[in-house]
Amino acid sequence: MLRVPSAVRPHVALGETQAAFLEALTDDWHILADLSFSDIVLWVPGIDDQQFYAIAQIRPATGPAALEDDVVGECISYDPAHMVTQAYLSQKTCQMSDNKIQAGIPADVKAVPLMVDCSCWGVLERHTNMMGVHASGDLEDNYRMTAEILFAMASRGEFPDPGHTRLRGISPRVGEGLILLDPDAVVAYASPNAVTAYRNLGLTTPLVGEDIIKVTSSLMEESGNPVDTHLAGDIRSIHSAEVEISTREAALFLRIIPLTSTEGRVGTVVVCRETTEIREKERQLVTKDATIREIHHRVKNNLQTVSALLRLQARRMSSPEATTALEEAMARVQAIAVVHEILSQSMPGSVVFDDIADRLLKLTADVASVRGHLETTRQGSFGEISAEKATHLALVITELCHNAIEHGLSSGTGKVTLQASRFDDGRLEIEVIDNGTGLPEDFDIHDPNRKSLGLSIVSTLIADMDGEFDVVGNTPPPGARARVRIPL
Repeated sequence: MLRVPSAVRPHVALGETQAAFLEALTDDWHILADLSFSDIVLWVPGIDDQQFYAIAQIRPATGPAALEDDVVGECISYDPAHMVTQAYLSQKTCQMSDNKIQAGIPADVKAVPLMVDCSCWGVLERHTNMMGVHASGDLEDNYRMTAEILFAMASRGEFPDPGHTRLRGISPRVGEGLILLDPDAVVAYASPNAVTAYRNLGLTTPLVGEDIIKVTSSLMEESGNPVDTHLAGDIRSIHSAEVEISTREAALFLRIIPLTSTEGRVGTVVVCRETTEIREKERQLVTKDATIREIHHRVKNNLQTVSALLRLQARRMSSPEATTALEEAMARVQAIAVVHEILSQSMPGSVVFDDIADRLLKLTADVASVRGHLETTRQGSFGEISAEKATHLALVITELCHNAIEHGLSSGTGKVTLQASRFDDGRLEIEVIDNGTGLPEDFDIHDPNRKSLGLSIVSTLIADMDGEFDVVGNTPPPGARARVRIPL
């Protein structure tokens, strides 16, 4: 969303369409600032059209700033002599006849109205530092020529392209490489950085004067990479586009913007960024991601093997107490295995815990089925939980569900409900509710002489997560509920 300063927000009323247009403009206007070597301030009219408010500002990365201070949040009262007011009323670009002195710096100032559907949605005020102006070269001339075309397009509501939706925040900077094409897609100008980028792709001949589509396609073919079949259409399209091209030697991201006048297409500007290092890092991340997932998968397999060994051992025990202890250990190992299985299938760092909770409830029901009929239900959603806390929570839920069956539902028949609630302040509350016999009258969760291993494990894990834990009787009875609160 377009960020309007809080002090200005009560004084302006931007419709959704207007806000979307201005947001797209400010996402791309670094191109305007860099090409024109200018500071740019975006002014929008107030609610009563008697005042204008500065809601955004940008400085060029290609030259010295003309405005030393940030003017965002400032207000211009209705003044017919002010260029912003003149541009807004006349719906035409206005320029000072003489350079304006700003903090001792001579500056060329222009005001460009932003016209969309015959309505002025704002004014771009350009401030160009004129101190120490020297004879411009080929690069500066082409930058300024392109800037004038784009400012005129912005004034007509054609820049940014209203028919193009793209990812925000990925547009290359002008200084990273600029290519100007004529209406036939032939390179009319290429900045030194753009030429270097194509050299890195494998080009050995001059870039200027070549058909950009043929040159790019041939480089991809020579490297054995598949040619982007949409490349020609993207470059000749009337809409903006982004293209990623790569060869064995390098990778390049192209931001393609058609240049138009009131008479039609006059060319194309291509802003490029070499992404070789970025792609290499992405490949490394993909490799690491696959490795992490494989590790989780192997850990899950090993834990399942341990669980199977515990099951075999339990079957050979003659002591009921030993059998029960081994079965409890098996359930804990299975709970951890479920977490690693989900981690092996999801993005590292976090898991959708609902899947884990549902699997744990199923395991609980399967274990209890040998003694009676158990109905398990999950209510609410856990959302995403960090991998670090997922294992702790899985063990906590396993222990609490097992405790509800063992002590609350001694017959193994009844209902256990797992309820999860997430709050806006980042807390997660979990309740394990049973409809069993309830709590003994002398039950005290904080009793230091308590011998329950399961509750001791739960208390320790929740303390590690800086959480709280208590067990209370249901109101009204029967049954009990274990309540866990942890910060996320």
